[in-house]
Amino acid sequence: MMFSHRQRRVVLRGLLRLAGFLALAAVPTAAGTAKDRNTAERTLIVVGPWEVAGLDPSSNGYAFTRLQVAETLVGVDAAGAPAPGLATGWTVSPDGLTWRFPLRTGVRFHDGAPLNADAAAGSLRRAQANVGPLSRVPIAAIAAEDDVVVVNLERPFALLPAFLANHTTIILAPASYDPSGRVVRMIGTGPYRATAIAPPLRIELERFDGWWGGCPPIARARYLAVGQGETRALMAESGEADVVVSILPVSLARLRRDPKLVVQTVTPPRTRLLKLNAGSPLFSDPRARRALSLALDRAGLAKVLLRNAGLGADQLFPPAVAGWHAEGLPPLTRDLVQARLLLAQAGWRPGPDGILERDGHRFSATLRTYSAWPELPPLAAAIQAQAREVGIDLAVSIGNTSDIPARHRDGSLDLGLVSRSFAMIPDPLGTLLQDFGPDGGDWGAMNWPSAETATLLDRLTVLVDPAERAPLQRRLAEILQAELPVIPVTWAELAVVANRRVAGVRADPLERSYGLAEMRWNTP
Repeated sequence: MMFSHRQRRVVLRGLLRLAGFLALAAVPTAAGTAKDRNTAERTLIVVGPWEVAGLDPSSNGYAFTRLQVAETLVGVDAAGAPAPGLATGWTVSPDGLTWRFPLRTGVRFHDGAPLNADAAAGSLRRAQANVGPLSRVPIAAIAAEDDVVVVNLERPFALLPAFLANHTTIILAPASYDPSGRVVRMIGTGPYRATAIAPPLRIELERFDGWWGGCPPIARARYLAVGQGETRALMAESGEADVVVSILPVSLARLRRDPKLVVQTVTPPRTRLLKLNAGSPLFSDPRARRALSLALDRAGLAKVLLRNAGLGADQLFPPAVAGWHAEGLPPLTRDLVQARLLLAQAGWRPGPDGILERDGHRFSATLRTYSAWPELPPLAAAIQAQAREVGIDLAVSIGNTSDIPARHRDGSLDLGLVSRSFAMIPDPLGTLLQDFGPDGGDWGAMNWPSAETATLLDRLTVLVDPAERAPLQRRLAEILQAELPVIPVTWAELAVVANRRVAGVRADPLERSYGLAEMRWNTP
């Protein structure tokens, strides 16, 4: 829906009170007054769609790394490769089994405690024991030796530094944990410390003057979770937000015309895809998965809903995923005639209302998605319409982000539309190990066994040389394109809108950080 200027003012008054002002009003020291907004110490307001469910790094660590509250042993460079973080680097023994990570000196936690190898090793052991990427690494032991964290492996695993850059492995102070090991306080080492965390909508931050990297220019910040994309756009227009992350494409042209705002878009290594239950009677036959793929007009979806036809995903890996985007791979295309033929070969016949039937059962399923990424619900509605053209009946259900992994685990998922990043572990192989291993993954394959895929993944985990990896990566891309355990729909763009009163805002294509420590107030 498009709003006139007057309508936007009316909608803003209502929606902001519900989505943003409730969070603001809950803060006794809120910085929303005119007086506060005109001082050098005013609070930076950052708005995004992602709710904060709690303190557990395995599910919410991304919030605290993006806000630069907590840091990881290994960081990521501008090219997306593992780089020094809280560790100054790493070495590995000739047999590939012992990794050593010397720590930076002079680093302190927000409670004043020094960072040492015991504290870092303790955080990593907790991450290994929890549900998260590190639990999949063949670790035999994590120990502290002087100022070095030592990780001993059961077998060689070349991706260890990449896994230690994932947000689930944030290093927290010993005082962050209760006696059972549960995180009860978020005490990190980053340039900002959390002064108040009010799940699911708000995190209050203040500058940590003892940060090892220097003193950030902005003293206070606040993160607000606002689910509705149009509400976030209105908050940017009204000036109630300084930085807004993730904007609906339909709103971007309007925001670009606003002289108070700067709009940045970047192309992250992210794909919106359909996650299928390949064990269900509907999708166990590869011909049915191929038919659903052939029903999709990807370029049309991208042009109409994303305002960029070039984002139609003709393979799983976008061009931004270097070494994995397979040039010359036969592309995924739309062909309704071929789709209907494949479904007929699989035994499906049109019923009285045009929906396919087989053995007395209709080809009906529930397509689940979530609104944390604002483009997913309209994409789901469009996919629903296109699937119906070949006789597939999809009911769209918009729920919470947690619904997809929960239904994966209990087996009740038919199919889900998700937005999957290949950069949360700074080597795409790390994500593929989670998504396409023997047991599948919460955001990847479901009930899709592939012995060849498992073998390729195992071989890739011990290889470092890109020339050795390239043919195996190509073969893996070919298998996923042919078998379609997940169906690529579109690639992604990330939009960040900033008020001109803030300088130093940079949209991060790797989606790891909002870059608060680099921002500063422009002088009026």
